[in-house]
Amino acid sequence: MWKLNKPKPVKLIIGILAADRRCLHEALEEVFARFGKADFVSDVWPFDQTDYYKEQTGPRILRQFVSIEKLIDPGRLSRIKHRTNRLEQKLARTLALPLPRPVNLDPGFIEPSKLVLATTKNYSHRIYIGRQMYAEVTLIFDKQHFKPLEHTYPDYKQQCYFDFFEKVRNQLVEQLRRLKE
Repeated sequence: MWKLNKPKPVKLIIGILAADRRCLHEALEEVFARFGKADFVSDVWPFDQTDYYKEQTGPRILRQFVSIEKLIDPGRLSRIKHRTNRLEQKLARTLALPLPRPVNLDPGFIEPSKLVLATTKNYSHRIYIGRQMYAEVTLIFDKQHFKPLEHTYPDYKQQCYFDFFEKVRNQLVEQLRRLKE
């Protein structure tokens, strides 16, 4: 059929990697100021499944996720990734640590069937979404649980992440239900 369907709104999430608690706190404040009120903020977990960011962010990286209360159009993801990149640069200047990237911000979204992350890097499983950005399906929601895929980052395979994302997904489903009423 030739009918086009408008996509349903999705739940914006932002993953934060930070060099320390101070960096994490500053990043959270900036995220709230730019993207709005959070409905969920995860616990703080060590980011120790890889040392990929060690040279940029330091030896004991912290991980936290934020779910933004207001739903967004999924077509905004590439613009949001540009905004978080600029925000990272600003935080690097203001935090003034001897690290090139004391905060790493990874935006994505949850929709009922999946978790999608934005990235600047192309690869075989990523799709170009415009404005020099790519996106990948990182987790799928199947049989009432989030599940990783072959290319899913190691830290995204942890049960604590699944638990947080399922809570966010449940909130999204409720928000979408209310929009129909």
